[in-house]
Amino acid sequence: MNLLKIAMVQAELRWRDPAANRDHLAELMDSSPGADLFLLPETFATGFLGDSERDAEGMDGASVNWMVEQAASRGAAVAGSLALLDETKKRRNRFLFVGAEGVIAHYDKRHLFGFGGEDARYSAGKRTCTFDWRGWRIDLQVCYDLRFPVWCRNDRAFDLQLFVANWPSPRVAAWQSLLKARAIENQSYVIGINRSGRDGNEIDYPGHSSAWTAMGDCLAELDEQEQVRQVDLDLAALRQLREKFPFLKDGDRFAVEC
Repeated sequence: MNLLKIAMVQAELRWRDPAANRDHLAELMDSSPGADLFLLPETFATGFLGDSERDAEGMDGASVNWMVEQAASRGAAVAGSLALLDETKKRRNRFLFVGAEGVIAHYDKRHLFGFGGEDARYSAGKRTCTFDWRGWRIDLQVCYDLRFPVWCRNDRAFDLQLFVANWPSPRVAAWQSLLKARAIENQSYVIGINRSGRDGNEIDYPGHSSAWTAMGDCLAELDEQEQVRQVDLDLAALRQLREKFPFLKDGDRFAVEC
């Protein structure tokens, strides 16, 4: 698939209410028929740390099953992160990429947001997650990972890097600048999905989800309101750009210690 149609679902999440969030997100997704991929925010079922007074779901829980059902019924992938218990009963902020056939890939957030207390509740992941889907090579990242370019660097030959986030309003300038930087330095499409509205901890979120080309051109930038925007990505154009400007081959090598 050379052209990839991605629905950027910038939602105002319901605090600690997975069922209400699932219903609300399904309605928002209905506004973008024909999308190949629906991209949802970080911890879309509860809000950030909104699972603190709830038993965490597992991979067989209602929210993962909902993602599978939505992907199958729409004939499109659905991606976003959830607070989940892994097979060892550790709580993870897990980014799932789900296709019509079920879960294709998942990534456990590596950089937990200690400033907000996330590291006290969740266990950090230890591996990046890059995979092939419909001819595209896709890399998954979550929110705070955006600040760590070595972790995000394109030594895995990805074409598209996806960030899902609950990124607060006071630091929106950093959100915008870092997404653009990751696209340029990695010669990759980059899409960042943030939530909007205020959560149960009285934290405001600015939206400003955006999509970027490998040259740092903005394909779409949303405002602070809840909305869905579709963006079309061209794989052939990306490959032509890399052939013209083969910068990635000159990159330095790093080893990440986990």
